[in-house]
Amino acid sequence: MPKMKSHSGAKKRFKKTGSGKYMRKKAGKGHLLTKKKSRKKRKLGKFTEVNETQKKDVEQMLPYS
Repeated sequence: MPKMKSHSGAKKRFKKTGSGKYMRKKAGKGHLLTKKKSRKKRKLGKFTEVNETQKKDVEQMLPYS
């Protein structure tokens, strides 16, 4: 059986940690940054864990990660 292909967009957006969790960047840091407080912009720059409800979808998109 041939190898499955990984989703190209998911490869760029999700990283798997050593413990098996998937990490993602937070939304809201793309544009309109002048009106946002520095503290909010700093917090939006961090990584966060993918929600349990979406973990299965990410695992299907990244079969070999």
